[in-house]
Amino acid sequence: MSIAIRKLDAAQPDFQAQLTAVLAFEAGEDEAIDQAAARILADVKARGDAAVLEYTNRFDRLSANSVTALEIGRQELQDALAQLSPERRSALQTAADRVRAYHERQKTECGSDGFSYTEADGTVLGQKVTPLDRVGIYVPGGKAAYPSSVLMNAIPAKVAGVQEIIMVVPTPDGIKNPLVLAAAAIAGVDRVFTIGGAQAVAALAYGTASIPQVDKIVGPGNAYVAAAKRRVFGTVGIDMIAGPSEILVICDGTTDPDWIAMDLFSQAEHDELAQSILLCPDADYIAAVEASINRQLPLMPRHEVIRTSLTDRGALIKVRDIEQACEIANHIAAEHLEISTENPQRWADRIRHAGAMFLGRFSSEALGDYCAGPNHVLPTSRTARFSSPLGVYDFQKRSSMINISEAGAQTLGKVAAELAYGEGLQAHARSAEYRLQNRLKDGSQ
Repeated sequence: MSIAIRKLDAAQPDFQAQLTAVLAFEAGEDEAIDQAAARILADVKARGDAAVLEYTNRFDRLSANSVTALEIGRQELQDALAQLSPERRSALQTAADRVRAYHERQKTECGSDGFSYTEADGTVLGQKVTPLDRVGIYVPGGKAAYPSSVLMNAIPAKVAGVQEIIMVVPTPDGIKNPLVLAAAAIAGVDRVFTIGGAQAVAALAYGTASIPQVDKIVGPGNAYVAAAKRRVFGTVGIDMIAGPSEILVICDGTTDPDWIAMDLFSQAEHDELAQSILLCPDADYIAAVEASINRQLPLMPRHEVIRTSLTDRGALIKVRDIEQACEIANHIAAEHLEISTENPQRWADRIRHAGAMFLGRFSSEALGDYCAGPNHVLPTSRTARFSSPLGVYDFQKRSSMINISEAGAQTLGKVAAELAYGEGLQAHARSAEYRLQNRLKDGSQ
């Protein structure tokens, strides 16, 4: 049975309306989920460890007698690492090394120590960059386990200079994933608690007797985790509220269609709401990709998830040329953008909005998910128009540095006082005027 993936033509007069329908996704914050998360947050804030323990035992089917019993010690992390097969340990270490190398360079290029400059009158202005003290990392542990998420969230935090990383990961029925624990060991995670859901977000945001309060919470989770992160924002920082995974492929028709079909599968297999779209000017090539999709789909273990994703949210779009494909790509602002063409840099120069770009036919998005080096935590649902990948800068804060010289105060004091009087804020004006050398005793000039 062939898959009913939508085929659009950018030359059609109603194309924009059709594209809007394909892209339409309402996060649709479920009121019941939001209210449930709110109750859990309030309960953990009020009762601390007791509430965390109660919810963890209930939702993850555990029988722990204390939150301290839910903490995984560093030795267990190291043991998990030691027990990996040589091949898997080498792969995990290689991925971690590449992620660390990329983010170390990011830290250097961003100017990790800030800047300062001195004006002619001796006034010194600048900016100081300081790492966050403590960060919480949420790692999913229900339907699937993601050691790659551990690396992508923890390593940039360590590179930024974060003093302590607290990782939370649910372990339903007490089953721990050794690769997740090994990744935590390699990434330098300081403490790990086997809790999840809204109660984990609450514990990190408010702190309990056993779990310290963090300054920021990062990492993906289910709808309850997302709802909880929304509600604690302001008490702590958060990275983003992630939507379904996305891939947009621009192809000129010179890449093996089997490769492109599998690239579309690579995101569709995440879940039924994931989105995979192909833009190509060659109708025959689009037909070849569609044929490959139908041929390869039955061979995929998650074929039902892929089928639903491609049927409900996927599209094969014929465009006039690659230039038009770039225009459409800028409108879509996808999480992952593959430019599988000859001279891909030429087209990358035209892209303004994308979470991550994969240039050339050998740059499959899957490499970015695991081991290329750049972060795989990316903006979704068109938020790449105004947001960026997770990085070192997300674990740092900036403080303005202002050291006004006596000479500088004579000029700036008059400017500030004039503006303050204009705003009706006399104390502001007098504060500035008190520094003027020739002020009168009553503060006026």
